[in-house]
Amino acid sequence: MKYPLITIYKSLYRAFGPQHWWPARTKFEIIVGAILTQQTTWKNVERAIKNLRKNHLLTIEGLANTPLKKIEELVQPAGYYRQKSKHLKEVSAYLLNHYQGNLKNFFKKGTKNSREELLALRGVGKETADSIFLYAGGKRIFVIDAYTRRVLSRLGLLQASDYDRIRMFFEDNLPREIKVYQEFHALLVKLGKDFCKKKPLCKLCPLNRLCLSQLK
Repeated sequence: MKYPLITIYKSLYRAFGPQHWWPARTKFEIIVGAILTQQTTWKNVERAIKNLRKNHLLTIEGLANTPLKKIEELVQPAGYYRQKSKHLKEVSAYLLNHYQGNLKNFFKKGTKNSREELLALRGVGKETADSIFLYAGGKRIFVIDAYTRRVLSRLGLLQASDYDRIRMFFEDNLPREIKVYQEFHALLVKLGKDFCKKKPLCKLCPLNRLCLSQLK
């Protein structure tokens, strides 16, 4: 690897500063946001979360015991609201029934076993599960999303499609610090949204010199 990942991290941190991500008031709100953010913008997620908060439903018990139609009405701004409402209710019911709604009991288990439990629930893929573990559970597990894949590919650092192989690439080449994992993931999202788009703005990108050197 010509440029260590930590070099890229530091370059992005200097350019963008701390991202203060994941924005949420509680750990459960992070879980809700991770499910709602699938295939939509964070702006739409914020509208849905605001609706849930107004109706006092940002709790495990609240979502588990609320009629599905009501949840659909409130999370509609996030898109795919019927599917996401089912997923929110099922995850909440699972946490309520198996952990008495206590997230500390859930997260104190080994990450591997807890991750497998979450992945067995409908609507929870690897990216969603790992977002929950990194930001809500404070676990050392790196989140891989479309922006991360794009940046890695364009920098010529790793050509791979397997989610867990890419995740391990980060975990094997970064300091094992939760704060670094959180900030780096958020910084890559920032880079992907603002510069490393489908039609990239390479000349303005803070990683421009790294990209150009890889092409020589």
